[in-house]
Amino acid sequence: MRAWTHEWRLLARTPFALAALALLLLLSSLAVLSGARETARQQHTLQRLAPLQQQDLAAQTRKPLARGDAGSAAYYGQHAAWSPPSPTAFLALGLRDATPLVLRVRALALQSQLHEGEHFNPELALAGRFDHAFVLVYLAPLFLVALLYDLVSGERRAGRLATLLALPCAGPRLWLRRAALRAALVALCLLLPVLAAALWLRVPPSMLVAPVLATLAYVAFWSGLSLAIGARGRSPAAHAMALMGCWVLLTLVLPTLAHTAMARALPAHQGVEAALAQRERVHGAWDLPREETMARFFQGHPAWQGTAPLPSGFHWKWYFAFQQLGDEDVAADVQAWRAALQARQRWTERLGWLLPGVGVQTVLHRAAATDLSAQLAQQDAVVDFHTRLRGFFYPYLFGERPLGADDFASVPRFTPPPLHTHGTATPLLALAVVAALALLAGGLATRRLRA
Repeated sequence: MRAWTHEWRLLARTPFALAALALLLLLSSLAVLSGARETARQQHTLQRLAPLQQQDLAAQTRKPLARGDAGSAAYYGQHAAWSPPSPTAFLALGLRDATPLVLRVRALALQSQLHEGEHFNPELALAGRFDHAFVLVYLAPLFLVALLYDLVSGERRAGRLATLLALPCAGPRLWLRRAALRAALVALCLLLPVLAAALWLRVPPSMLVAPVLATLAYVAFWSGLSLAIGARGRSPAAHAMALMGCWVLLTLVLPTLAHTAMARALPAHQGVEAALAQRERVHGAWDLPREETMARFFQGHPAWQGTAPLPSGFHWKWYFAFQQLGDEDVAADVQAWRAALQARQRWTERLGWLLPGVGVQTVLHRAAATDLSAQLAQQDAVVDFHTRLRGFFYPYLFGERPLGADDFASVPRFTPPPLHTHGTATPLLALAVVAALALLAGGLATRRLRA
């Protein structure tokens, strides 16, 4: 304990180190505060919109229900499907920037509705949010490099290295202790704001295990790498340049190249393209013979085949039949799009086994339920809700039964999907292995020190 106290006193006499730690604490606090304010804004928006949505739905369906018109009630009634943030979403907002908080779902063709929502500038969304994940992945390594790059070479340049190595207690433990103290302070600056926000937001402790472990493993990796390079017999400037090159390579260059390679190897069209194709099919159905449309619909849905023949004019059951056929025509394209996205996600997770920055982002986004899996789970919940909506209205439409206000009271309600936060064990294990290898390299480098 006396040795640790002595190391802290030496560190406290370095204004640069204290200023760097204070700046990191400030940036981490601002990042956590920014994420917490964004999630609080989203929750407030959902709470404010819930009663307004019910009032709007009642106003939209008041006249159709008074006439018993099931088709008009299904056409005009817009039902809310919302996406609440998870308790840990403030750590890594992820894909929530591109996911609408609320979708207003009707019993019409679904694909065009799935991709409607808030409009945003994709160039602004590309940069991402200033959250804990950004500070941890991109900024924390820079502070570790600044604190550790001249741990050994600085003593050599000052002429104290030979004296230190001659002391009885100056073995590898000395450098490991100094590096561990600086790494622990960096981890403390990163985690203190997270723990404070978790207490304020009443986050369950079990949901913080994976983010905390990922943070510690990432700090350990960069500490070991900095010590392994900084213990070589070069000048402090050479060590700093080498470590900055590693930071650029591991956090910027290699992830970008891997992303480009995956985009070319696993092409995935935008979901909006499927929505546009579905709209073209729906609009084109107006020009097709109605009997042909109904025959196609009955072939896939024989339960409604006993419905009465179509009258000479417009009828809602024909309209909703070609709406559903529009979804079914693009179902294969939608499945291919989802399969390509999921394949990219799997390869991204595998890439995280080699690149710690990608791995820690995978863990944080999974733990915060803001990754692709959570987004697809939300879409699946909307699809299931839309299917239940159709199942509610179809007996009235194809059976030509009147729909009253009492019947409409049992219309399905949307239920958000459960949090999809499992699956962090493998990325965490890979992070731990990479961090252990980096620490081993740093320890071996200190054992080979010479004056």
